[in-house]
Order: sequence, then C-alpha cells, then structure tokens
Amino acid sequence: MTPFLPDGEKLAAVREALPATAAGIYLNAAAVGPLPAETHRAMAEQADRELRVGRASPDDFLELLERMDEARGVIAAVARADPASIVLTHSTNEAMDVATRAIDWRPGDRAVIGRLDRAGALGALPSLPDRLGIELVEADVDGGDGDGDEERVLAAFDTAIVPGTRLVSIGHVDWTTGERLPIGRIAELAHARGALIAVDGSQAIGAIPVDVTRAAVDFYAMPAHKWLLGPEGMAAVYVAPGVAAGDPSALDSSSRRSELSGFGRAPVVGMARSIAWLSMYVGLEWVQDRGSTLARSLADRLVAIPGVEVLTPIGAMATIVAFRVAGWSAEGAFDEVSRRSFAIFQTVPGDALRVAVGFYNSEEELERFAATVELVASHTPETIPPRRTLTIIGDGG
Repeated sequence: MTPFLPDGEKLAAVREALPATAAGIYLNAAAVGPLPAETHRAMAEQADRELRVGRASPDDFLELLERMDEARGVIAAVARADPASIVLTHSTNEAMDVATRAIDWRPGDRAVIGRLDRAGALGALPSLPDRLGIELVEADVDGGDGDGDEERVLAAFDTAIVPGTRLVSIGHVDWTTGERLPIGRIAELAHARGALIAVDGSQAIGAIPVDVTRAAVDFYAMPAHKWLLGPEGMAAVYVAPGVAAGDPSALDSSSRRSELSGFGRAPVVGMARSIAWLSMYVGLEWVQDRGSTLARSLADRLVAIPGVEVLTPIGAMATIVAFRVAGWSAEGAFDEVSRRSFAIFQTVPGDALRVAVGFYNSEEELERFAATVELVASHTPETIPPRRTLTIIGDGG
C-alpha cells in the first residue's frame, strides 16, 4: 500500500490490511479500533522470539528502549509534539494521572471537569475531594440545542474556572455526543486564572488533526487502541515543556521517571507499528479527511430520517455520531440495528446509540447501516417485521 493509490484501490487495500472490517460494519473505534494485520504480525514475531530465546539478554533490554523511543517518536508526530515531551503509559487513566500528580494540592483547591467525562479518563481526580479536601466542579455546558455553540461552551468554563482552580481536566471530543471542544480557547481561560489543563484525547488523536503545541495544553492523553489502531494496554501523554509541578518526577519526561512500570515488548512494538502504518503507508491526512467526511455524511443522512434525533452537533463534530430513535430504547434499537445490518457499535449514557466512523468504512456499508436505522425508525418494537432466520436441517444426531 502507498499513500498515493486512487481512493477506490486504496480503500480496498486498507480493508484487506484490516481484517476485522470484514466481520461486520466496524463502527466502534471509539471503544477499540481494528488491528492492522501488519501490527499483529509484528507483535506475534516479538512474542515468538521471547518464547524461543528468552527475555533476559541485556541486548534485549537495550532494544526495548529503542522501540520505546520509536513509539514516542511516532505518536509525537501525530500530536505535533517534541518526542522528548512524550511519556509512555499503559492507559488513558494513567496518562491523565500524570497531570493529577503534577499538582501540589492544598485543601480548598479547585479542579474543573467537563460534562460526563469518563471516570477512566479522570484517573485519581475524583478521589481527591475526600482525600485532600479539594473542590471538584463540573462545567455546566448543558442548555444548548445541540448546535455545538462554542461560545456557550466557553461561557460554561468561564464560570467554572475561578481563582483557586489548579487543574482543568476535559475531553477533546465528548465520548457520548461526539462534540469537539475548543481546547485551545479553554486552555487560554485556564492559564489566565493560574490553572493547568489536561486533555483526554481518546476520541480525537488519530481521528482528527491534533496540534498540542498550538492548542497550548499542558497535558494531552493518547491511548493506542482506539483511533490509532494499536494494541490495548498502551498509551502516552504529552507534557508541555516547563510545566511547574509539586512532584517534579511526575513531569520529568526526559528521564522517563513518569513511566511508572515496565512495558511488554510486543505492545510497545505494536503501538509503534500501527501508528507508523497509519502515518506513512495510509497517510494521516487521508485518514482524517476521509473519516470526517464519512461521519458528516452519515450524520446528515440520519438527520433526514423521521423519528431519528441526532445528538451530535454537526458544526462541532469529529468522527462520532450519537443519536436516538423515537419510540425505542437504546438497547432495543441497538439490538435490531446491529442484528439486521451486522454493525458493530454501542449504546452510551442518555439512552442513545453511538457510531464511530472510520476511514476504512465504505460508503455502501454506511448506507446499509442508515437504511436499517430508517427501517427501525419507521416502526415500533411491536410492529417491526421479524428478522429473517436461518433454519438448519439435520438428522438430529
């Protein structure tokens, strides 16, 4: 595969290189992305080598350090950061905890979080009110009409980030609605009031362009297994140069003291391979442009279906589309749509369905998904035609 193939040939090559895309309409990279076959091979080769020759050679350890440097380098390129500012972690939770540990917390300090931020992305932050006597406040960005009004979002954070706020911890893209937050402008507010800002980039990195330097954020967490199509159990965090901290070891990315424990060789190799595959062989610009275009097209198609309420603000969307179907619970609609279209997606809080559109999806399968939603929306649970079933005839033996 090369970045310069015509779109039709390129899509076919991409889908062949991502075998899971043949298992159904893959719309769940917001949870776990499809693994490239090349990444699987690289990890299997590493695991086989460890089995055959062991893991105790000093040369093996030095090679691991080189592979870790490679992983930092490729993810830094995606985030437009200096590799020296990247710290490897095992999860988004651990990555966001780097920010939490960076603060010399005192009783009465304040931390601000976004609406419905995932518990896993907040790390130890929710435990601090009881442990240290800090105030944890959620920015109230509700009240809009789903249009992604940036000024409304900023007004909510302007109200929440008051003097005494030490940390603002938010998601770049809302995991429940797909709304893209203006992290650069929120960072300006935070810095003007003496606070640091930590961003969970789980639903952004790899899916949409990210420039952590331009956004002027202090921390940016990046899991490998979602839109970067890497293995589970690997992540990274960008730490802005010169960020002051109460715990210097939490921020000393040059000495890697933030890397709290060891890393398996196969996951490190897999993380680097997936990101390099996206960047160099597929082409990150094509990945992001195609994914965003397909997501917008699907959102527009769903908006036009009577009985479907799209929750994603079209003007501030990334590659996630969240919606409800009138007369159906999320679980009921999910069951019908997933079984009829062979789509892989999920439900989210708010009694909604969430689909994560990727560059590897085809226009035909997205239309098949939308047509299935349209069928379900035109019925109630009581009137929808029965799904076709397959009868297996045998001798009963």
